[in-house]
Amino acid sequence: MSDKVKEIEHGPITTFIENKQFSEAAELLKEYHNVDIAHTIDRYEAEDIFQLLNEFPIDDQAEIFSYLPHNMQMDLADELSTKTLTAVLKNMSPDDRADFFNQLPEGRQESLLPILAKAERDDIRRLTSYEEGSTGAVMTSDYVTLSPAFTCREALAKLREQAEDKETIYNSYVVDENRRVLGVISLHEIILAPPYAKIEDLMGTNVISAYASDSKEETVRKIAKYDFLAIPVLDTENRLVGIVTYDDAMDVAEEAATEDFHKGATIGKMVGRVRDASLFHLYKNRIVWLVLLVFGNIFSGAGIAFFEDVISEHIALVFFLPLLIDSGGNAGSQSATLMVRALATGDVVMRDWARLIGREVIIAFGLGLTMAIAVYGIGVYRGGFDVAMVISLTMVVIVMVGSLIGMSLPFILSRLNLDPAAASAPLVTSMADISGVLIYFSLANFLLNIA
Repeated sequence: MSDKVKEIEHGPITTFIENKQFSEAAELLKEYHNVDIAHTIDRYEAEDIFQLLNEFPIDDQAEIFSYLPHNMQMDLADELSTKTLTAVLKNMSPDDRADFFNQLPEGRQESLLPILAKAERDDIRRLTSYEEGSTGAVMTSDYVTLSPAFTCREALAKLREQAEDKETIYNSYVVDENRRVLGVISLHEIILAPPYAKIEDLMGTNVISAYASDSKEETVRKIAKYDFLAIPVLDTENRLVGIVTYDDAMDVAEEAATEDFHKGATIGKMVGRVRDASLFHLYKNRIVWLVLLVFGNIFSGAGIAFFEDVISEHIALVFFLPLLIDSGGNAGSQSATLMVRALATGDVVMRDWARLIGREVIIAFGLGLTMAIAVYGIGVYRGGFDVAMVISLTMVVIVMVGSLIGMSLPFILSRLNLDPAAASAPLVTSMADISGVLIYFSLANFLLNIA
């Protein structure tokens, strides 16, 4: 929560809204940025937000509306008249407008389209036609193009004319009559150049672009790699159809990171925010993997039951069971987290697997040996030198096995065209637990019988 949002929530604005004094609340809220307003009011009922938004000019209404969570936008859409909703749509940025329009019921979409201007209708149809998860689905049509024949004076005149309606004018794309990108030029370069210099003589021709059919994550990586404010998006015929700006890229990156966090904890895909989710939705998203892992852990119990004799003869072994299997699970979770993130960012690829296994064996051996030394004294104290030897050796082996499981599972899933993020901490931990129990008591049975 930002400091501004905290400031709003602890001021008189909250009291005004709760007392239905919307004009007074709006008067104070107008001093803040629209994004802070949206993040403050999204916890109220849709009817109150509707009344509050009516106190703002239509362009501010549209911007505040675009910052609200999607589920709140849908609730507000039921409150707004078709006329008001159309006005809000007209003033939203093209990408936000397309995202919102895509979620409306089909009947509401059909009632809105005829009221919108032809250019807006065509823009909505085009932006909503791209597959979910593609670059086309997150791009905007708010960009500026220039002719290569323009002088810098003419280019500045066009930028002044269009600046108010465009999401960014820092970079302009130079296109031919078929909208194929010839180059790119920054506002900085245009301002510093002589007024009658030609754009074609100043533009950079090595244009990094994305295709509308590319995955949005791939395009976000390009923006991050080249430190772009925006990247041009092309269709299959290499014509400019939109741009993806850094702020939209940040939204995509945040969404992807949140999804990976959820997968890492074996939680299904969340729709909307946790605080607004229904009890059944939260239950449904968590129960499947928990049940599967319960049945997986039965193998741990079966392993313990198989070695009942050795356990009954050396009861001190039970004391170290949680310590050992947790160590393997923790080491495996660390390895899995490192590999999942490295695969997601492109830091490692499938061909690195063999080299990384060799490195992981060395690292895991060092980790296991250090942890074995740490618990050896406790083993001597609780069970004597024989038990301490078993504990120490088991620690080394379990940490190595757990680490290799954690490192390898993301690669295996990636090879099977599954999401490596599914190599979650609970899954790795369960696999490490099962192997840990079997390793521990097998070594104990072998070494203590020899002793």
